[in-house]
Amino acid sequence: MNVDHWLLTIPPVAVYLLAGAVVGLESLGIPLPGEIVLVAAAVLSSRHELAVSPHGVAIAGVLGAVIGDSIGYVVGRRYGDRLFGVLGRRFPDHVNDDVLAYARHVFSRYGMAAVFFGRFVALLRIFAGPLSGSMRMHYPRFLLANVTGAIAWAAGTTYLVYYLGTAAESWLKGFSFVGLGIALAFGITLSTLLRRHLQDNVRAYAEQRRSQEAA
Repeated sequence: MNVDHWLLTIPPVAVYLLAGAVVGLESLGIPLPGEIVLVAAAVLSSRHELAVSPHGVAIAGVLGAVIGDSIGYVVGRRYGDRLFGVLGRRFPDHVNDDVLAYARHVFSRYGMAAVFFGRFVALLRIFAGPLSGSMRMHYPRFLLANVTGAIAWAAGTTYLVYYLGTAAESWLKGFSFVGLGIALAFGITLSTLLRRHLQDNVRAYAEQRRSQEAA
């Protein structure tokens, strides 16, 4: 069975459910590749021989982001540090004291803006809901930033990738799987660069915090 034939057998609803579930779990606080899955689903929707709709992918991504963040907010508000303790034991590379301190610094300083723009950055996307809840951010303000950020990120990413994929398809006829590979490679590269930049910020903030404590 070749790749094209296998892609044709994927039920569209399975693509929507997978995209929504992974984005939702990432938004809840579990470090999963939500952005990569969303990009892959959007690329599939740009393949006109498939029945996957970009609108379905966008809606699934937005709902997953909003619901995941809202659940994360409730859990963070109720359990706070216990939740981060559990996540830290399970995902020590992603959740540790330095990362949490930097994330708290960003969210306490920028509030709603951190929730909105944090949707575009993997590390902050994971912490937006739980941290906002643990820091007792006013829920209506959180919900507004959560919904608008989810629409801008999930729907914006989906339609951008869809239109790029549609344009590329006319260039890559006979190499249909190349478009998916290029989009995924681009998404992984961009995510890696953003993650490294954020890790540098985390290290710099940790060093500054320790020097202030030692003074």
